[in-house]
Amino acid sequence: MMHMQQPFNPRNRLNFSGGPGVLPECVLREVQEAIMEVPGVGLSILGISHRSDWFAAVVREAETNIRTLLGLPAGYHVLFLQGGATQQFAMVPMALPRAGKAPPEYLDTGYWSAKSIAEAQRVAPLRVIWSGRATGYRRLPTDAELSHAPDAAYLHYISNETVEGLQFSRVLGREDVTRVCDMSSDFLSRPCEAQRFALIYAHAQKNIGPAGVTIVLVRDEIVRQTPRDLPSCLDFRAQAEAHSIFNTPPVFAIYVVLLVTRWLLRDIGGLERMDSINRAKATSLYACLDAGGDFYRTRAAGVDRSLMNVAFSLPTPGLEREFLQEAGLAGFSGLEGHRAVGGLRASIYNALTLDAVSELCGFMADFRQRHPR
Repeated sequence: MMHMQQPFNPRNRLNFSGGPGVLPECVLREVQEAIMEVPGVGLSILGISHRSDWFAAVVREAETNIRTLLGLPAGYHVLFLQGGATQQFAMVPMALPRAGKAPPEYLDTGYWSAKSIAEAQRVAPLRVIWSGRATGYRRLPTDAELSHAPDAAYLHYISNETVEGLQFSRVLGREDVTRVCDMSSDFLSRPCEAQRFALIYAHAQKNIGPAGVTIVLVRDEIVRQTPRDLPSCLDFRAQAEAHSIFNTPPVFAIYVVLLVTRWLLRDIGGLERMDSINRAKATSLYACLDAGGDFYRTRAAGVDRSLMNVAFSLPTPGLEREFLQEAGLAGFSGLEGHRAVGGLRASIYNALTLDAVSELCGFMADFRQRHPR
């Protein structure tokens, strides 16, 4: 019996999930075609060799596009690795030199930074220079609250905490201390002074592609100084020498990253334009929340609110359950808060449109009006 193909419609539901996040509609259409047959290749993207000339060209173009988007200077490697940010929590302290230095400095600003600290401590001692744990991770530190050692091995922090909805709007630390930043949830969402960091890492399933690949930008001097006794797959030098094809890489995920970087360059027009769109989405959503008085309660302090993850709550758990049920029926997906904090969360990554945010705001305003307090 012959089955009729259903029309492709990527907007049956609007994806506000904290990850994996929504991808651009044009990218989804290209991916749909590539799963059957990559144009000009004659094979499915799922069956192309990672040792092929075609895939080597994909890696080169994706790297070039990222360099262009960030204005990344020479002297950096762009790597496409596996293991997510969680693997980088361990790779970073393994790789960065610390002989003759004070312990590396870490900021404890939320759920994921706490995870990074726990993993790094398995490798070597470190110093937590600020923690928001006692206040429930509801704000970020000011510069006056941070005391940086001039001889610290490095400074590590997370630019955007997806769980609590907190985001730094400035670069932290001393210019004479190596900076490391986990930018997993806001990488390529706004311009970035990448040259001020020795190492940036970001897993893809927020703004730049599907799960399975992690982008690492690392200065050549860090690669050269990586200890030679590390397991090869955890060695930045080995990965750089292999041009991200040390072992079988996630071909599909890297290809989608390439398509997303093309979209950012050609359709959006670069990161300044992407930042403008993201700010418009966040401004609209926070205005909707703030207009509700104490009905919608944002989690993060106003100055530290994330442009990527909007965490909020309702007056009672019962109302939150009702909100999620009605939101699901209305076509909004992924609005549950993270299991660590509960509540609600709307993640508004790059590919989520302003129209989608407007639809959510309309639903939220209607829900509040139907549930007077």
